[in-house]
Amino acid sequence: MLFAIGYGANQFSPLMVVYREQGHYSATVVAAFFGVYVAGLAPGLLLGGPLSDRLGRRRVLLPALVASVPASAVLAAGAFSEALLFTGRFLFGVVTGVAMAVGTTWVKELSQAPFDPEADPGSGARRAALALSAGFGVGPVVGGVLAQWAPLPMELPYLVHIVLTLPVIALVVRAPETRLPETAPRRSLLADLKVPAVAHPRFRGLVLPLAPWVFAGPALSFAVQPAALGAERTAGFGLIFATGLTAVTLSAGIAIQSAARRLDARAPLAGARLGLALIVVGTLVSAGTALTGSLVVAFVASAVLGGAYGISLVSGLLEVQRIAEPAHLAGLTAVFYTLTYGGFLLPVVLAPLAVHVPYAVLLVVVAAVAAVCLAMLVAAGRRTRATVAA
Repeated sequence: MLFAIGYGANQFSPLMVVYREQGHYSATVVAAFFGVYVAGLAPGLLLGGPLSDRLGRRRVLLPALVASVPASAVLAAGAFSEALLFTGRFLFGVVTGVAMAVGTTWVKELSQAPFDPEADPGSGARRAALALSAGFGVGPVVGGVLAQWAPLPMELPYLVHIVLTLPVIALVVRAPETRLPETAPRRSLLADLKVPAVAHPRFRGLVLPLAPWVFAGPALSFAVQPAALGAERTAGFGLIFATGLTAVTLSAGIAIQSAARRLDARAPLAGARLGLALIVVGTLVSAGTALTGSLVVAFVASAVLGGAYGISLVSGLLEVQRIAEPAHLAGLTAVFYTLTYGGFLLPVVLAPLAVHVPYAVLLVVVAAVAAVCLAMLVAAGRRTRATVAA
């Protein structure tokens, strides 16, 4: 399920080039297509977790998975309709938000006794991150190849996702339930929406400075870099180039996740620091892409930013699982993912600014902001170690 949702959510990324070149939408409008997805994510994430605590994981997640089918259909029907594209992206944001909040928690619960007593404590976070990342990676590669060489470039990728999702629905119907409604807390849904662990010092000091950069890295890689290079630099192969950047980014993110889990086991704070450090380096390299117009530099930046994404995602999820009590795990996971997806708003912010300021300058500024967040995280880590020692 996480693979199928990730596939559908991210297949849009390389198609941004198609919408610019064949749909004749401006760079700002295309970036807004990317950003409206985040507007749908927030309610899906924040409501999905508490609702699943009350009603059970399947009862909340299954309707969201089913809804991804008409969401893809709306996107397919909206090839040259700005309103339908905004609607489809918003719907997919809601679906993805619910699936990530509930699905990640469900996988974590299924990766422990009595369902999987031999799994190690970090298996749930690793499995969820790998499944999502694989979907995020395969979706845009298949979608980009179909859009480049198959007929109906703005419709066929979404139809393939619909075909992929149908058998997954049957699998979710048969999956074991881990949260029975009779065990739900006897309090209002409004009370459930409050997540006390958000005020935890570790969340504020270690998770908050990291979370927005988890998906800011991929957004810089395959949404900002093609715009920074310009259509003239990639004339004739812009779509396959964007697909390649997406594939490199998410392949690097998947490849590094097992190492990120081992690093966290040895030094719980090291993964978050390394992830943010790679964001700073990758953003500076992407500034080099904008400055030189080099396609090779763009791929190097994508590999670095992809590694940053993979380490940051796993490290953030593991830290959330350390902080949250079982009753609040779904809620805190939802808050974490809401913050991470804020990173996808970065192209929306940069696109209109780039009309007046070169992308190379803007990306250096972004790298400086990431460096400040890294300094905050390091300082919070020192305070945490000092408290534990005391």
